[in-house]
Amino acid sequence: QVQLVESGGGLVQAGGSLRLSCAASGRTLSNYAVGWFRQAPGKEREFVAAISRTGSTTYYTDSVKGRFTISTDNAQNTVYLQMNSLKPEDTAVYYCGAKYGIYSRFGSQWNYWGQGTQVTVSS
Repeated sequence: QVQLVESGGGLVQAGGSLRLSCAASGRTLSNYAVGWFRQAPGKEREFVAAISRTGSTTYYTDSVKGRFTISTDNAQNTVYLQMNSLKPEDTAVYYCGAKYGIYSRFGSQWNYWGQGTQVTVSS
């Protein structure tokens, strides 16, 4: 019903920046909370950032506060993750997700996922 497609990942040097995009189709993102998770090999999927349905409130995990910014463009049904001051520990596959109702830090509670985009940060 909802399809999410990420783009914008790649290889970047430590201290650099990337902007991830997630385009939605099928249904408008205005009906959902949207956010980003990431997963490194051997680790569980980790909450990164989310934005409320109204777009007025954002949430971030402590490790990315001050460096990452989540935003939406409802006219294009797109969610973005601007990542600055990247560190090697940010290396992971990044997934965008959508969830009915209030956001959750637990990936098992999210309803839809994109295919993921690889972010690799070299030192």
